[in-house]
Amino acid sequence: MSKILKSLLAGCALAIATGVAEADYPEKAVTVVAPYGAGGASDLAARSLADVARDYLGDQPVVVINKTGNGGMNGARYVSQSAPDGYTLLLARVGMALYPAVQESAPVGWDDYTFLGSLEATPMILAVSETSPYQTMEDLIGALKSGASPLTYGASGATSIDGFTVQALLSDNGLDPLQAATLVPYKGGSALATALLGGHVDFLAVAAGSLMPHIEAGKMRPLMVYAPARMEKLPDVPTASELGFEKAGQISGWSALYGPKGLPEDVVKQWATVLKQVGDDPDWLTLASRRGSISTAGEGDMAAFAKSQYELFNGMAKDFGYVK
Repeated sequence: MSKILKSLLAGCALAIATGVAEADYPEKAVTVVAPYGAGGASDLAARSLADVARDYLGDQPVVVINKTGNGGMNGARYVSQSAPDGYTLLLARVGMALYPAVQESAPVGWDDYTFLGSLEATPMILAVSETSPYQTMEDLIGALKSGASPLTYGASGATSIDGFTVQALLSDNGLDPLQAATLVPYKGGSALATALLGGHVDFLAVAAGSLMPHIEAGKMRPLMVYAPARMEKLPDVPTASELGFEKAGQISGWSALYGPKGLPEDVVKQWATVLKQVGDDPDWLTLASRRGSISTAGEGDMAAFAKSQYELFNGMAKDFGYVK
């Protein structure tokens, strides 16, 4: 046997023994699944990530696909059941913590993932149309309390994040969270925005990314923000906490990147590095600002944060009677 062949065989044996991969990740396109509809917060964040992340993945493309339905669980389950090789990832939203918190038979648990990292905080905005008679939150709360003409609000579902934004507000004002306003369901942020613009609902409280273009165009009036601080683009609009709403003040949206459980450590480390680079990228920051989001890419302990979000919404679900 030649010395060259012996050397090659020895190298292969060492690679097998130590578990070293022969090729660097990624070798091909990475798919990111957005579990909600086109034009909504998850879709916008996924496409922004795809635009920027490829520059830090050896120029491998990031392909976004939408797998909607069942409160985001169809897309979440698809990813959780995918091969743990780093080529199928999830653009996670708050629903990945919320759904298991309110549905005991959730197809995917809040912790059935590899947590790759946070991406952004996405404030929620409570808005009415430009033709609405309600100029302030005081006006809207007064109308809700009067009960003279029951108001309607748009949301993805009663136990979705944009359902809890309103129900928490109703509860904070001594109103029945399930009866004081009538929920009209729509699929996705763009459909909800269209419903408000068309006068099909009186108000809603959904992700800023779905509403900001209409607010900036003067077609919607923002009354309140669900966020830790006022939005830079809406400096005159108060937060729920500022207005003294305890439950509503704890709610905000977010995006993160998840993978199936059991992702290889080298993939996890690669994405930790990539997300830090994304978080410093001017294009990413510009796109986040346009969506009305605050970049958190590469920051914090995502697993701990996801757990805290699960516990928050599980507590609300018990208070509102969704679970025992």
